[in-house]
Amino acid sequence: MIILQIIGIIIGIIVLYLLIVTFSPAFSVPEQRLGKAKQMTNEVHAKPSQSRKDVSFKVKGTSISAWLYVPEDLSRPVPCIIMGHGFGGTKDMIMESYALRYQEAGFAVLAFDYRHFGESEGEPRQLVLISYQLEDYTAAIAYARGLDEIDPARIALWGTSASGGYGIVIAAKDKNIACVVAQCPGLDQRASIQMFRKKLGIGHIFRLFVHGQRDMMRSRLGLSPHKIPIVGKPGTMAFFPISDAYDGYRKVVSKNFINEVCARGILRSHGFRPDKHIRNVRCPVLIQICDYDSLAPIRAETEKELRKYAEIKHYPIGHFDIYTGENFEKSVSDQIEFFKKHL
Repeated sequence: MIILQIIGIIIGIIVLYLLIVTFSPAFSVPEQRLGKAKQMTNEVHAKPSQSRKDVSFKVKGTSISAWLYVPEDLSRPVPCIIMGHGFGGTKDMIMESYALRYQEAGFAVLAFDYRHFGESEGEPRQLVLISYQLEDYTAAIAYARGLDEIDPARIALWGTSASGGYGIVIAAKDKNIACVVAQCPGLDQRASIQMFRKKLGIGHIFRLFVHGQRDMMRSRLGLSPHKIPIVGKPGTMAFFPISDAYDGYRKVVSKNFINEVCARGILRSHGFRPDKHIRNVRCPVLIQICDYDSLAPIRAETEKELRKYAEIKHYPIGHFDIYTGENFEKSVSDQIEFFKKHL
C-alpha cells in the first residue's frame, strides 16, 4: 500500500510539473530581433543572377520553394549542386554567393528552403526536425534528377553548419551521388555538447530541455507552438546565447530569416551522428573544418576517423568567418576545385 501511495505521489508530481510547463505564461520567451551588422566585403547577398529561376517541388503534399541556377551556355545536361542551408536559415541568407560562383564555373545549382522555413510551406513555422529536413533534401535530389537541364548521374550535395552532415547521411544510402561538400559541418555531436556545457553550463541545457518539453506537450494538445530565439546575447534564453553565434548570424541575416525555432527540436536532435555514416559513403567527400569553431567543433579522434574516408581542409578561423571576405574566397575556391575534379 505504501509503495502504491509513493507511486501515486510521483505520478501526481509529474502531472503537475507537465501542466505548469505546458500552460504557465512564465515560460514565454521574448523575441530577440537581430539588427543587421555592417556588411562584409564579399557581398554575401550578391546581385541575383539573370538566369535564376523560381521553382518548387512537393514533399508529402507540402510545397518546397527553391532557386534553380543554370549556366548561360547550356548546350547539354550539366552537373548540379544541391544546397541546403544551416540551422534556422533560409536560402536567401548566404547560398546565392556560392551558387553564382558555381554557375560561373559551369554547374547548375538547386538551393531550397526546408519545410516550415523561408518561402516554403509547412506549419507550424520555424520547425526544425532533422528527419523532415533529410526528406526535403532527398526530394530536392529527385526533383533535380528529373530536369532536362541536369545530368542525373552527376549530382553533388552541399551543406553547411547544421546541414553539413546531411549530405554524408544521404550519400551513405544513395550510391549514385557524385560527391559531397560539408562546410564547417555539425558532424561530432559529442564535441558540440561538451562545448555547450562548458560555455553555457548544465543549468542552461536543462532549461532548454524544459522549453522543449513545453513545446512538445503543446503540440500534442493542439496548442500554439512554443518558440525560442535561435541566437541571443549571453545570459538570455536562446538556443545559442553565444556572442560568436549572435554576431555571426547578424552578418548574414536576410529578409526571410526569423530568429526563432520551435523548442521541440531540442528533444528530437539527440543521437544524430553523421560521422558514423561516412564509412558507408562511396563517393568523394570534402570536409572543411574551421579550427576555432564555436558551434560545430570536431575532436581529434573523430577527425582521424573521418580522414579514412574524406579529404579534409583546415581554415584557421571561427565558424562564421568562412562566409565572408577572404575566408569565403578561399573556401569557395577549394569547393569549385573539388567539384571540377569529381563532377
